[in-house]
Amino acid sequence: MTSALIADDEALLAEHLKEQLTLLWPELKIVHVARNGIEAAQKIAELQPDLAFLDVEMPGLDGLEVAQGIEGETRVVFVTAYDEYAVQAFDHAALDYLLKPLKQERLARTLERVKLALAAPPAPDAMLAQALQRLLVAPAPPQRLRYVRAAQGLLTHQVAVADVIFFHADDKYTVVTTAAGEHLIRTPIAELASQLDPDQFWQVHRATLINLDFLAGTRRDELSRLYVRLTGHDTELPVSRAFVHLFKAM
Repeated sequence: MTSALIADDEALLAEHLKEQLTLLWPELKIVHVARNGIEAAQKIAELQPDLAFLDVEMPGLDGLEVAQGIEGETRVVFVTAYDEYAVQAFDHAALDYLLKPLKQERLARTLERVKLALAAPPAPDAMLAQALQRLLVAPAPPQRLRYVRAAQGLLTHQVAVADVIFFHADDKYTVVTTAAGEHLIRTPIAELASQLDPDQFWQVHRATLINLDFLAGTRRDELSRLYVRLTGHDTELPVSRAFVHLFKAM
């Protein structure tokens, strides 16, 4: 039996989608309805559903960030009220999209496409990453970020980007890790990714950017999950499935 998770912070819309799915695909098992992105990410990791219907705009984590953090084989259908960019960005063999308000005819076509996708082998990770990156990363400015400013009490530290081992999102802040210690800034990971040199900084997880100058090596565990080791930092960092392809040439 195919299983699915629904994530939408608007309870009425989530219930409407659930009703329509039950009507059009009675065999589909809805295993959970999440009210925000954080809950959705946790339940996808726990339940490993075959499908996840993710609202793009959600508190905690948005649907794009949730999709980027999926480690298993869960396929994603995005739900969005904004069609200015959705049509081109979501029109991909591994992904589909639904526009609000939901239309039954469009949902039926989506389910046909989903059933075909579930019967086929998973799409390459690189294709998934490219589709998500078109949504998550804005066009890079002409000049790359060279310094970040981090406030600490009455002091403001100017940290050279070249000295940063990695950036990691932590609740409301982004942790800037250097050999000398850690600093906190409020700039989100997605915004940093758009400002940093992509030849020097790689996004390896929805919450993590690493400096390739500090990359010491990689390791796979018994479940074939990939981790990176960084010079000057003791803890290994996980690599999301969407970014594993970056390391295949190494």
